[in-house]
Amino acid sequence: MSDVKTIAKNMLSSYETHVTAGVEKGLTLPDRAEVILALGEIRKLFFPAFFAAEEARGSLEYFAQSTLNSIYFRMKKQIERAYLFAGEPAEKAEETVTAFLAALPKVRKVLFTDLDATFEGDPAAKSKEEIVFSYPGFYAILVYRVAHVLYEMGVPFIPRMMTEHAHGKTGIDVNPGATIGEYFFIDHGTGIVIGETTVIGNRVKIYQNVTLGALSPRKGQSLAGKKRHPTVEDDVTIYSGASILGGETVIGKGAVIGGNCFLTESVSAGVRVSAKPPELSQTKIAQT
Repeated sequence: MSDVKTIAKNMLSSYETHVTAGVEKGLTLPDRAEVILALGEIRKLFFPAFFAAEEARGSLEYFAQSTLNSIYFRMKKQIERAYLFAGEPAEKAEETVTAFLAALPKVRKVLFTDLDATFEGDPAAKSKEEIVFSYPGFYAILVYRVAHVLYEMGVPFIPRMMTEHAHGKTGIDVNPGATIGEYFFIDHGTGIVIGETTVIGNRVKIYQNVTLGALSPRKGQSLAGKKRHPTVEDDVTIYSGASILGGETVIGKGAVIGGNCFLTESVSAGVRVSAKPPELSQTKIAQT
């Protein structure tokens, strides 16, 4: 193609007006494919009978050690890249990944409460095995809980890479910064959005197309670090299509939020909120 040199010059000109500092310094962002592979290994570590039956058959202890070693080296390299690109010392990566691995048994323990909540909450579930293998909500929760550990440690890039992978795979968008208690149940799940500063208590159930969002996202970076998303207390159920917005909005313990409700104000404990049903108009179809 004869115009390649001209197009390349135009492209170079555009590089000058956009941030390329990391590339110019020889830095590399974390590899998304490697991060997703690490997630797969963590999933195997949590559920060896499901996703690593052959590998774990000889000795579970050996399987756990070898899988942890693999996760360690894979994650250490990606965390080093993330720190360097963000202008932080790569030496932090070893301490971070060691602490991350040490947290995984606790993550698995909490994840089993989510599994119990999903099985108890869904009469269509034939078994817990079916949930682990097949349910998008459970997968999204697994990825969130792993990513949240890294988020709390201040690791750049990687937590969001993990949850956006789950978002693309399941249609469920859970920011890794959200704080979510035990026995969390997502049913169906498609279209759920849970913002960064959301706080969710224990034994909460959320159905498809629910948004726990911010009131004024147009203000952008000026809102960074502020509580922008709602607090949902223990034992709350939120049905499909509900939108709950704002950092000062609190849904009290045991409340039930009906489908398609739009809330920007707090709801007291034990209250049931429902939207007025639409007025339906029925017209007989003319026969031809």
